[in-house]
Amino acid sequence: MIDVGHGALLLGAAFGGAALNAVAGGGSFLTLPALLWLGVPAVAANATGTAALLPGYVASVWGFRGALAAPRALGMRALLLACVLGGVAGAALLTVSSNAGFRELVPWLLLFATALFAFGPRALQRVRRHPHGAAAAWQAFAGMFVVSVYGGYFNGGLGVLLLALFGLIGETDLNRMNGLKNLASAVLTVFALGIYAAAGSVRWWLVAAMLPAVLLGGYWGARAARRVPAAWLRWGIVATGLVMAALFMR
Repeated sequence: MIDVGHGALLLGAAFGGAALNAVAGGGSFLTLPALLWLGVPAVAANATGTAALLPGYVASVWGFRGALAAPRALGMRALLLACVLGGVAGAALLTVSSNAGFRELVPWLLLFATALFAFGPRALQRVRRHPHGAAAAWQAFAGMFVVSVYGGYFNGGLGVLLLALFGLIGETDLNRMNGLKNLASAVLTVFALGIYAAAGSVRWWLVAAMLPAVLLGGYWGARAARRVPAAWLRWGIVATGLVMAALFMR
């Protein structure tokens, strides 16, 4: 059981994390630290936070259903296969990690994800290209697999990585890219969650406690995204990531 103060912290993190995911990503910057501060072991905290935020990914897929289409360099089946294989591999890697080892990685993972939010869009504009042919398809599959491994292991910054990857393999329509990003995130997270659950890494009672706040945060975030300037959102997430990383530095 947790007291009122800790409960408020958990619900606030769940609400804020879902809202961040709805507008730009970065929900793990709030949910993972909150669960760690509540005393949840590091591996279980990461798995539990990812499980709690999954409904937001599913809702986002539905919201972008009209824009969904297979990437030009990679068929939809190959895309989903890479997501499944990578998500499972990343989740398996997490479940065999020690709590102490993963906790030591947390600030560095947060810093890496924060750097993606800060510099990803500019870097993407410089490296975007339009590949084609069988070699490009294999490169796209390998890239999707690697990003999915990261997503199965640590969810923070996943959306930025996926958008960068889709840009590298020739996608240019932002709605199409966002739809694919949400689909890939949902699929790899579902299969990663299966591995987390089989290993006993998910604290389901905490997931249930966070769910109402996640649903409310996702709804509010989707509405707020239309009113808040994109630059404010991005730099707000960067500031959050830096603060959280600093707090976990030893």
